[in-house]
Amino acid sequence: MNKIQGFYNIESNGKEYLCKLRGILKRSDKRENCTVGDYVVFDEDGFITEVKPRKNLLRRPLVANIDFGVIQFAAKDPAIDYEKINILILNSLYNKINPVLIINKVDLLSEDELKEIKNNLEYLSKIEIPVFYISTYENIGIEELTEFLKDRVTAFGGPSGVGKSSILNLLQDSRELKTGETSKRLRAGKHTTRDSRLLTLPTGGFVIDTPGFSSVDLPPTEDAQELISLFPEFNLGEGCKFNNCVHINEPQCGIKKAVEDGIIPKERYEFFKRCYEKSKNEIWNRYK
Repeated sequence: MNKIQGFYNIESNGKEYLCKLRGILKRSDKRENCTVGDYVVFDEDGFITEVKPRKNLLRRPLVANIDFGVIQFAAKDPAIDYEKINILILNSLYNKINPVLIINKVDLLSEDELKEIKNNLEYLSKIEIPVFYISTYENIGIEELTEFLKDRVTAFGGPSGVGKSSILNLLQDSRELKTGETSKRLRAGKHTTRDSRLLTLPTGGFVIDTPGFSSVDLPPTEDAQELISLFPEFNLGEGCKFNNCVHINEPQCGIKKAVEDGIIPKERYEFFKRCYEKSKNEIWNRYK
Protein backbone atom coordinates (compact mmCIF):
# COMPACT_ATOMS: atom_id res chain seq x y z
CA MET A 1 0.00 0.00 0.00
CA ASN A 2 1.23 3.48 -0.94
CA LYS A 3 0.08 6.84 0.43
CA ILE A 4 -0.24 9.81 -1.93
CA GLN A 5 -1.63 13.13 -0.65
CA GLY A 6 -4.27 11.62 1.60
CA PHE A 7 -5.13 8.76 -0.76
CA TYR A 8 -3.91 5.19 -0.41
CA ASN A 9 -2.97 3.13 -3.44
CA ILE A 10 -3.73 -0.47 -2.46
CA GLU A 11 -2.71 -3.60 -4.36
CA SER A 12 -5.03 -6.60 -4.05
CA ASN A 13 -5.13 -9.74 -6.20
CA GLY A 14 -3.06 -8.12 -8.93
CA LYS A 15 -5.22 -4.98 -9.13
CA GLU A 16 -4.78 -1.49 -7.70
CA TYR A 17 -7.40 0.49 -5.80
CA LEU A 18 -7.36 4.14 -4.73
CA CYS A 19 -8.88 4.48 -1.26
CA LYS A 20 -9.27 6.89 1.67
CA LEU A 21 -9.53 6.37 5.41
CA ARG A 22 -12.90 6.01 7.09
CA GLY A 23 -14.17 6.63 10.61
CA ILE A 24 -11.87 6.55 13.58
CA LEU A 25 -8.85 5.84 11.37
CA LYS A 26 -9.30 9.25 9.79
CA ARG A 27 -10.26 11.06 13.01
CA SER A 28 -7.24 9.78 14.92
CA ASP A 29 -5.11 12.20 12.89
CA LYS A 30 -1.84 10.36 13.40
CA ARG A 31 0.90 9.95 10.83
CA GLU A 32 1.19 6.29 11.69
CA ASN A 33 -2.50 5.35 11.69
CA CYS A 34 -2.07 3.91 8.19
CA THR A 35 1.23 3.85 6.35
CA VAL A 36 3.24 2.29 3.55
CA GLY A 37 3.56 -1.46 4.06
CA ASP A 38 0.33 -1.87 6.04
CA TYR A 39 -2.14 -4.66 5.31
CA VAL A 40 -5.65 -3.21 5.29
CA VAL A 41 -9.32 -4.02 4.80
CA PHE A 42 -11.31 -1.75 2.45
CA ASP A 43 -14.92 -1.70 1.29
CA GLU A 44 -16.51 -1.45 -2.14
CA ASP A 45 -16.89 2.33 -1.75
CA GLY A 46 -13.13 2.78 -1.58
CA PHE A 47 -12.74 3.38 2.16
CA ILE A 48 -10.17 1.70 4.40
CA THR A 49 -12.02 0.31 7.40
CA GLU A 50 -9.28 -1.61 9.22
CA VAL A 51 -5.50 -1.74 9.50
CA LYS A 52 -4.23 -5.21 10.32
CA PRO A 53 -1.81 -5.71 13.25
CA ARG A 54 1.81 -4.96 12.33
CA LYS A 55 4.85 -7.10 13.00
CA ASN A 56 7.01 -3.95 13.14
CA LEU A 57 6.94 -0.22 12.47
CA LEU A 58 9.85 1.98 11.48
CA ARG A 59 9.22 5.66 12.15
CA ARG A 60 12.17 7.22 10.30
CA PRO A 61 11.23 6.64 7.50
CA LEU A 62 7.63 5.67 8.32
CA VAL A 63 7.04 2.15 6.95
CA ALA A 64 5.51 -1.04 8.37
CA ASN A 65 5.76 -4.84 8.14
CA ILE A 66 9.36 -4.99 6.94
CA ASP A 67 11.34 -8.22 6.55
CA PHE A 68 14.64 -6.54 5.69
CA GLY A 69 15.90 -3.00 6.14
CA VAL A 70 18.58 -2.24 3.56
CA ILE A 71 21.19 0.26 4.69
CA GLN A 72 22.89 1.52 1.56
CA PHE A 73 26.11 3.48 1.24
CA ALA A 74 28.49 4.22 -1.61
CA ALA A 75 32.02 2.88 -1.59
CA LYS A 76 33.17 6.29 -2.82
CA ASP A 77 31.65 9.64 -3.83
CA PRO A 78 30.35 10.14 -1.14
CA ALA A 79 32.66 8.26 1.22
CA ILE A 80 31.37 5.63 3.65
CA ASP A 81 30.25 6.88 7.06
CA TYR A 82 30.98 3.88 9.32
CA GLU A 83 29.53 5.59 12.40
CA LYS A 84 26.22 6.11 10.64
CA ILE A 85 26.19 2.48 9.47
CA ASN A 86 26.53 1.32 13.06
CA ILE A 87 23.78 3.66 14.27
CA LEU A 88 21.41 2.49 11.54
CA ILE A 89 22.09 -1.13 12.44
CA LEU A 90 21.16 -0.33 16.05
CA ASN A 91 17.91 1.26 14.90
CA SER A 92 17.04 -1.75 12.73
CA LEU A 93 17.62 -4.19 15.58
CA TYR A 94 15.70 -1.94 17.99
CA ASN A 95 12.70 -2.02 15.61
CA LYS A 96 13.00 -5.82 15.14
CA ILE A 97 13.95 -5.46 11.48
CA ASN A 98 16.73 -7.58 9.97
CA PRO A 99 19.42 -5.19 8.67
CA VAL A 100 21.17 -5.72 5.34
CA LEU A 101 24.09 -3.58 4.17
CA ILE A 102 24.72 -2.61 0.54
CA ILE A 103 27.94 -0.95 -0.57
CA ASN A 104 27.41 0.47 -4.06
CA LYS A 105 29.86 1.91 -6.63
CA VAL A 106 32.54 -0.73 -6.01
CA ASP A 107 33.64 -0.20 -9.63
CA LEU A 108 35.22 3.08 -8.45
CA LEU A 109 37.60 1.25 -6.12
CA SER A 110 41.01 -0.28 -6.56
CA GLU A 111 41.51 -3.82 -5.28
CA ASP A 112 43.30 -2.48 -2.19
CA GLU A 113 40.52 0.03 -1.47
CA LEU A 114 37.84 -2.67 -1.73
CA LYS A 115 39.87 -4.97 0.51
CA GLU A 116 40.14 -2.22 3.14
CA ILE A 117 36.37 -1.68 3.17
CA LYS A 118 35.71 -5.42 3.46
CA ASN A 119 38.14 -5.62 6.37
CA ASN A 120 36.38 -2.69 8.09
CA LEU A 121 33.03 -4.45 7.73
CA GLU A 122 34.21 -7.97 8.50
CA TYR A 123 32.59 -7.87 11.96
CA LEU A 124 29.13 -7.89 10.32
CA SER A 125 29.53 -11.51 9.25
CA LYS A 126 30.05 -12.47 12.90
CA ILE A 127 26.68 -10.96 13.83
CA GLU A 128 24.94 -12.43 10.76
CA ILE A 129 24.29 -9.19 8.90
CA PRO A 130 24.53 -9.76 5.12
CA VAL A 131 26.68 -7.38 3.07
CA PHE A 132 26.35 -6.96 -0.71
CA TYR A 133 29.01 -5.23 -2.77
CA ILE A 134 27.28 -3.73 -5.81
CA SER A 135 28.08 -1.89 -9.01
CA THR A 136 25.07 -0.73 -10.99
CA TYR A 137 27.43 0.48 -13.72
CA GLU A 138 28.99 -2.95 -14.23
CA ASN A 139 25.95 -4.94 -12.97
CA ILE A 140 27.95 -6.56 -10.16
CA GLY A 141 26.03 -8.27 -7.35
CA ILE A 142 22.52 -7.48 -8.64
CA GLU A 143 21.63 -11.10 -9.38
CA GLU A 144 22.64 -12.23 -5.89
CA LEU A 145 20.72 -9.36 -4.29
CA THR A 146 17.62 -10.11 -6.38
CA GLU A 147 17.60 -13.72 -5.23
CA PHE A 148 18.11 -12.70 -1.60
CA LEU A 149 15.15 -10.29 -1.63
CA LYS A 150 12.76 -12.66 -3.41
CA ASP A 151 9.32 -12.91 -1.77
CA ARG A 152 10.28 -10.47 0.99
CA VAL A 153 9.26 -6.91 1.90
CA THR A 154 12.38 -4.77 1.98
CA ALA A 155 12.80 -1.08 2.79
CA PHE A 156 15.72 0.72 1.17
CA GLY A 157 17.28 3.70 2.91
CA GLY A 158 20.53 5.59 2.85
CA PRO A 159 22.06 9.01 2.37
CA SER A 160 21.50 10.72 -0.95
CA GLY A 161 23.96 10.17 -3.76
CA VAL A 162 24.61 6.47 -3.09
CA GLY A 163 22.70 5.15 -6.12
CA LYS A 164 19.64 3.81 -4.34
CA SER A 165 17.23 4.50 -7.20
CA SER A 166 19.64 2.96 -9.71
CA ILE A 167 19.69 -0.31 -7.75
CA LEU A 168 15.90 -0.33 -7.38
CA ASN A 169 15.55 0.22 -11.14
CA LEU A 170 17.74 -2.82 -11.82
CA LEU A 171 15.83 -4.93 -9.29
CA GLN A 172 12.59 -4.03 -11.07
CA ASP A 173 14.17 -4.42 -14.51
CA SER A 174 12.87 -0.94 -15.31
CA ARG A 175 13.70 2.75 -15.19
CA GLU A 176 10.66 3.88 -13.21
CA LEU A 177 12.56 5.83 -10.56
CA LYS A 178 14.46 9.03 -11.19
CA THR A 179 18.15 9.05 -10.40
CA GLY A 180 20.10 12.00 -9.05
CA GLU A 181 23.56 13.37 -9.53
CA THR A 182 26.21 13.78 -6.90
CA SER A 183 27.20 17.33 -6.13
CA LYS A 184 30.81 17.83 -7.24
CA ARG A 185 31.32 20.63 -4.75
CA LEU A 186 29.80 19.03 -1.67
CA ARG A 187 30.33 15.36 -2.57
CA ALA A 188 26.78 14.82 -1.37
CA GLY A 189 23.82 13.66 -3.39
CA LYS A 190 20.70 15.47 -4.46
CA HIS A 191 17.56 13.92 -2.99
CA THR A 192 15.35 12.24 -5.57
CA THR A 193 12.86 10.41 -3.30
CA ARG A 194 10.26 12.53 -1.50
CA ASP A 195 7.86 9.88 -0.17
CA SER A 196 8.11 6.18 0.65
CA ARG A 197 6.81 4.02 -2.20
CA LEU A 198 5.95 0.32 -2.31
CA LEU A 199 7.23 -1.26 -5.53
CA THR A 200 6.54 -4.78 -6.81
CA LEU A 201 9.49 -7.02 -7.68
CA PRO A 202 9.04 -9.17 -10.81
CA THR A 203 10.60 -12.14 -8.98
CA GLY A 204 8.16 -11.82 -6.08
CA GLY A 205 7.98 -9.58 -3.04
CA PHE A 206 8.17 -5.84 -2.62
CA VAL A 207 10.73 -3.11 -2.09
CA ILE A 208 10.00 0.20 -0.42
CA ASP A 209 11.88 3.21 -1.74
CA THR A 210 12.27 5.63 1.17
CA PRO A 211 13.53 9.24 1.30
CA GLY A 212 17.22 9.71 1.94
CA PHE A 213 18.36 10.86 5.35
CA SER A 214 20.80 13.54 6.47
CA SER A 215 20.97 12.56 10.14
CA VAL A 216 19.87 9.74 12.39
CA ASP A 217 19.63 9.42 16.15
CA LEU A 218 20.35 6.56 18.51
CA PRO A 219 17.30 4.41 19.30
CA PRO A 220 15.49 5.51 22.49
CA THR A 221 16.60 2.64 24.72
CA GLU A 222 15.37 2.82 28.32
CA ASP A 223 18.54 1.63 30.05
CA ALA A 224 22.00 0.18 29.57
CA GLN A 225 20.78 -3.43 29.34
CA GLU A 226 18.46 -2.62 26.44
CA LEU A 227 21.34 -0.89 24.63
CA ILE A 228 23.58 -3.90 25.26
CA SER A 229 20.93 -6.19 23.74
CA LEU A 230 21.40 -4.36 20.41
CA PHE A 231 25.01 -5.58 20.20
CA PRO A 232 24.68 -9.28 19.23
CA GLU A 233 28.43 -9.86 19.51
CA PHE A 234 28.17 -9.18 23.26
CA ASN A 235 26.14 -12.38 23.68
CA LEU A 236 29.21 -14.56 24.15
CA GLY A 237 27.91 -16.89 26.81
CA GLU A 238 30.81 -15.83 29.02
CA GLY A 239 29.75 -14.30 32.30
CA CYS A 240 30.93 -11.11 33.88
CA LYS A 241 31.62 -10.88 37.60
CA PHE A 242 28.48 -8.74 38.09
CA ASN A 243 25.06 -9.67 36.67
CA ASN A 244 24.26 -6.02 35.91
CA CYS A 245 27.64 -5.32 34.28
CA VAL A 246 27.45 -2.56 31.68
CA HIS A 247 30.93 -3.36 30.34
CA ILE A 248 32.44 0.05 31.02
CA ASN A 249 34.34 0.30 34.31
CA GLU A 250 33.47 -2.97 36.09
CA PRO A 251 36.25 -5.41 37.01
CA GLN A 252 36.37 -8.93 35.54
CA CYS A 253 34.16 -7.97 32.61
CA GLY A 254 33.81 -10.73 30.00
CA ILE A 255 33.16 -8.24 27.19
CA LYS A 256 36.28 -6.19 27.90
CA LYS A 257 38.31 -9.38 27.99
CA ALA A 258 36.82 -10.43 24.63
CA VAL A 259 37.95 -7.08 23.21
CA GLU A 260 41.47 -7.62 24.58
CA ASP A 261 41.53 -11.12 23.06
CA GLY A 262 40.39 -9.83 19.66
CA ILE A 263 37.07 -11.69 19.75
CA ILE A 264 35.11 -8.41 19.66
CA PRO A 265 36.57 -5.70 17.39
CA LYS A 266 37.93 -2.77 19.36
CA GLU A 267 36.17 -0.33 17.00
CA ARG A 268 32.78 -1.85 17.84
CA TYR A 269 33.47 -1.68 21.56
CA GLU A 270 34.52 1.98 21.25
CA PHE A 271 31.28 2.62 19.34
CA PHE A 272 29.34 0.95 22.16
CA LYS A 273 31.02 3.22 24.73
CA ARG A 274 30.09 6.33 22.69
CA CYS A 275 26.48 5.11 22.51
CA TYR A 276 26.47 4.41 26.24
CA GLU A 277 27.68 7.91 27.14
CA LYS A 278 25.35 9.66 24.72
CA SER A 279 22.32 7.60 25.78
CA LYS A 280 23.10 8.14 29.44
CA ASN A 281 23.27 11.89 28.96
CA GLU A 282 20.49 12.45 26.43
CA ILE A 283 17.98 9.58 26.67
CA TRP A 284 18.06 7.67 29.93
CA ASN A 285 17.86 10.83 32.03
CA ARG A 286 14.37 11.34 30.62
CA TYR A 287 13.19 8.18 32.40
CA LYS A 288 14.37 9.35 35.81
